[in-house]
Amino acid sequence: MIKQGETLPDATLFEFIEDERAGCTLGPNSFGVREQTAGKRVVIFGLPGAFTPTCSAKHVPGYVEQFDALRAAGVDEIWCVSVNDAFVMGAWGRDQRTSGKVRMMADGSAAFTRALGLEQDLSARGMGIRSQRYAMVIDDGVVKTLNVEAPGKFEVSDAASILAALSPA
Repeated sequence: MIKQGETLPDATLFEFIEDERAGCTLGPNSFGVREQTAGKRVVIFGLPGAFTPTCSAKHVPGYVEQFDALRAAGVDEIWCVSVNDAFVMGAWGRDQRTSGKVRMMADGSAAFTRALGLEQDLSARGMGIRSQRYAMVIDDGVVKTLNVEAPGKFEVSDAASILAALSPA
């Protein structure tokens, strides 16, 4: 499992782009993790799946609600990463009203999740390989904070916990 002080793996994530802009076409676009985090403070939170109960009722809404506070704490971007495809993540983002606040990043083949060492096998529940629930603060591609949830818990990866970690002691 990745640790505090380590550099993020060189991986590609996918984001469904709703509005065509320079360098991005409508639909799924690929983004290099290292390139996208270079020179920025990024909060990345991972979760088991789009449209699942805790993820939809608590995890994503908390980051949407705390967007302004996280920006005020020096966060440049917030990413939600899940082992789903970009189409599903795009639809979920529309449903959760994340536009302009949380980037919904798809890790469809779990390559990024596996490289982090944060995968879990939920095959017995019909979900296959998925991400553990976690949140991390990244400064210029380096993990500064990593909060990984115990199985079935939602206590340390929420927006309030990350905001507390960013606050001066």
